[in-house]
Amino acid sequence: MTSIHNGMPAANLGADGWQKPWSGPNGGSCLEAKKLPDGRVALRQSTDPTSPALILETHEIRAFINGAKTGLVDNLLS
Repeated sequence: MTSIHNGMPAANLGADGWQKPWSGPNGGSCLEAKKLPDGRVALRQSTDPTSPALILETHEIRAFINGAKTGLVDNLLS
C-alpha cells in the first residue's frame, strides 16, 4: 500500500472496513469512516468512494466526536 495521506483516493485504502456511522434519513448521502492500522481514521463520501479521503489523527477524531456529543458543532446545522 502507498503512503496514507490526506487527499489520496479513498479507494486506495481498500474496500473492507468502511462503516456508515453518519447516514441520511433515506440511506442517501453518507459519510463513511474507516479505522486505519495506525489508529488514524479515514473519512470518505459514500456516494463517491473514489473521492479524496480525509485522514484524521486519533486526537483529531476524538476531539470532533466529543465536541459533537456536547453540541459544539450544532451551529453547523442552522
